[in-house]
Amino acid sequence: MLSPENRLRRREDFASAVRRGRRAGRPLLVVHLRTSGATDPHEPGDVDPSPRAGFVVSKAVGIAVVRNRVKRRLRHLVRDRLAQLPAGSLVVVRALPGAADAGVDELARDLDAALARLLGGVAR
Repeated sequence: MLSPENRLRRREDFASAVRRGRRAGRPLLVVHLRTSGATDPHEPGDVDPSPRAGFVVSKAVGIAVVRNRVKRRLRHLVRDRLAQLPAGSLVVVRALPGAADAGVDELARDLDAALARLLGGVAR
């Protein structure tokens, strides 16, 4: 489970990450990352904002049980990778239909590849 300060909750934050951030697509998921100007206006100015993550798992992925399983797996994977993200960044992970049949290792591989691409590591 993500701690409350690391959760993306508001529609505006999701929209900001998706519309103004960078995107990296993989076979199982798409990751949107917004780093610059991604501070939370509701946080006090002195606090170093922590990275926040949100998830989008549509009905195309599967029935509710499958969608919730995919969301739990992605939350767990992202929680372990929050330290890699710049302070104040917004991350939206959108699961694609193939994520329903994928194992944790496959999701982790795609997530790592997408984050490495977005953070300036490896290109494809």
